[in-house]
Amino acid sequence: MAKAKKIKNLVFTLPNKVGLLSEVSAALAAAKVNINAIWAYEMEDKAYFVLTVDSPVRATKALVPMGAEIKEEEAVAVEMPNRPGELEKVAKRLADAGININLVYGTTGSGKTSTCFFKTADNKKAIRLINK
Repeated sequence: MAKAKKIKNLVFTLPNKVGLLSEVSAALAAAKVNINAIWAYEMEDKAYFVLTVDSPVRATKALVPMGAEIKEEEAVAVEMPNRPGELEKVAKRLADAGININLVYGTTGSGKTSTCFFKTADNKKAIRLINK
C-alpha cells in the first residue's frame, strides 16, 4: 500500500560548469544536509536543480552564497512497494480524480520499497487519495 506525505522541493538554477554538482553536494555536506532525492539537468548553459533534503533551511543557507535563488515548492513523497504496477496504481488514482501530475521523479533503490516525488495540481487532495 502506498503512503504519501507532504514535502518541500528546493528548486534553483546556477550557471552550468564542470564540477558544479561536486560544489553543490560539498556545500550541502558541509552544512550537514542530507539529500533525499535529486533531479538535475543542463539546458542553455544553466544547471537546473530540484532537491529534496532533510533540512531546507540549512540547505538554503548553504546554497545562497553560491548564487542560488532558492524557490520552495510543495510536493508529495509517495513510498510504495517496489514491485510492478505500484506506480500505475498511484497514477491511475490521481488521474481518476482529475489531478494532473506536473512533475515526477523517484527511485526504486534495491529494497522492498520505492519512493516517487510528485508535484501535482492539487497536492493536498493527492495525499488524501493516495492514503485512502
